Amino acid sequence: MRLFAFGLGYAARRILGRLPGVEASGATREAAAAAAWRSEGVAAFGLDDAAAPEILAADLRSAEALLISAPPNEAGDPALGAYRSAFAAASNLKRIVYLSSVGVYGDCAGAWVDETAVCTPNSRRSRWRLAAERSWSEFASEKGVALDILRLAGIYGPGRSALEKLRAGEARRIVKPGQVFNRIHVDDLATVAARLIQSGRPGGLWNVADEEPAPPQEVIAFAAALLGAPPPPEEDFAAAELSPMAKSFYAGNRRVSVNKLRRELGYRWLYPTYREGLRALAATVS
Repeated sequence: MRLFAFGLGYAARRILGRLPGVEASGATREAAAAAAWRSEGVAAFGLDDAAAPEILAADLRSAEALLISAPPNEAGDPALGAYRSAFAAASNLKRIVYLSSVGVYGDCAGAWVDETAVCTPNSRRSRWRLAAERSWSEFASEKGVALDILRLAGIYGPGRSALEKLRAGEARRIVKPGQVFNRIHVDDLATVAARLIQSGRPGGLWNVADEEPAPPQEVIAFAAALLGAPPPPEEDFAAAELSPMAKSFYAGNRRVSVNKLRRELGYRWLYPTYREGLRALAATVS
């Protein structure tokens, strides 16, 4: 199989690592980052390269699958916005996997949401995500290819977890009564995405999250205990000084159901909750 990845960031790296035997190429923002990818065997190029449109078109001619992880912006999805005609001309394309966010559900007052829930995004970024989902759905329908939309909870993993924030002195225990978040270990995300990329099943909409939504202050306290350190003091959300970006995360309170992933894909989590994930991460760092 040949795969083209538009966006080569943290998640894409782990996904490609779970696709042995797949011939991968892809686009990243800058040529310097592309060079690092090429050293790892991925035929990458930077979108700042003057020849980027020609390289992309050539790579897409043989691509059977697309992995789209680049985030949208106010202008829409950057891949479709700039290269729609090249994607449309990809004659061997059979499947698209698009990485979205559970943020598209908006605030659900702590209720459970599954893939059938009505989306009422309440932030600018989430509205962009939902618009991008719809754009890719329209494109896939027009082209007659399978599309999997993965609505991701907050991603954590090596180098990106509460453990690193605690070590850096940046962790805060913000308490907003009733607030919970799901999260997803990057290796669970990568395993699900790789399985879908290689599947012959029809496309679908998938919540990709862990099995236990939890208050964020509890996660920080658990991580601190793993490090043998005292947790930072609790701070009341109403009085805490937070950036607009940080506040926006607390505007969405929901419990994300992953029953479909378990039922239809037969998935069994590597890290079902933050506890297993953080324990494994703590064990790998001296």
